[in-house]
Amino acid sequence: MSLEGKVAVVTGAAAGIGKAFSEILFRNGAKVVLLDVNESGGKSVMEALNKEDSQDRALFLSCDVQSEEQLKAAFKTTAETFGGIDILCNNAGILNEKDWERTVGINLVGVIKGTYAALEHMSKLNGGRGGVIVNTASIAGIKPLPSCPVYSATKSAVIGFARAMAIASTMAGYGIRFNALCPALVETELLASLTEKLGQFTVLEQPTRQLLDKHGVIKTSVVAECLLELVTDETKNGEALMVSSKGQMYATFPSIPPLEVELS
Repeated sequence: MSLEGKVAVVTGAAAGIGKAFSEILFRNGAKVVLLDVNESGGKSVMEALNKEDSQDRALFLSCDVQSEEQLKAAFKTTAETFGGIDILCNNAGILNEKDWERTVGINLVGVIKGTYAALEHMSKLNGGRGGVIVNTASIAGIKPLPSCPVYSATKSAVIGFARAMAIASTMAGYGIRFNALCPALVETELLASLTEKLGQFTVLEQPTRQLLDKHGVIKTSVVAECLLELVTDETKNGEALMVSSKGQMYATFPSIPPLEVELS
């Protein structure tokens, strides 16, 4: 799948992994819409990208992924501005065991709301062109982090949601591939403030720090390269790609026989 002329939406695009996603998609020819609650950061990324290209292929829209109304408005504006949507990166996420309900709201509910809002424009059943949706999960969704059980649970759910949606898309004919990207420890603000947000699990702060020291961190650009693989390789559907300082590999899951359902 060539990215030239494709339209991509990235949530949580103002910094960290989302910023790296936006940059690599833009530099490979896509028109990129950046969604974030951080207006100054999002506009800064947009302006920097548009300076690289005279066609103004980057657009920032203020959007809270917890708001279905704001998501729908953002996707509508995207489709009206660029003529459709081909790629969605459900990337916005936080780690805060103190405010665990907000963590669930952004990391999981926001992904579901974003996906369903995007389907209105991307699904071939609705007249869309199809495309690919990639959810930013975490290795913690496969190998739970004891000091961050809610974060781990949301990321595990995000992986399960992507895998189930991949099957649903194939059966129903959405024409959309779904994948999950599962990075380990990434050099972002989330990682920098991790031990401050453990809540009742601060008793596990020391082993958490030891874990960070042992495994090291990866750069956002490395994660972005893995995103590019999941987006451009049209054989990838229902995959969970793990990436760490030791390299990358696809997760394996128990095989499930396809459901014998006849849709009318």
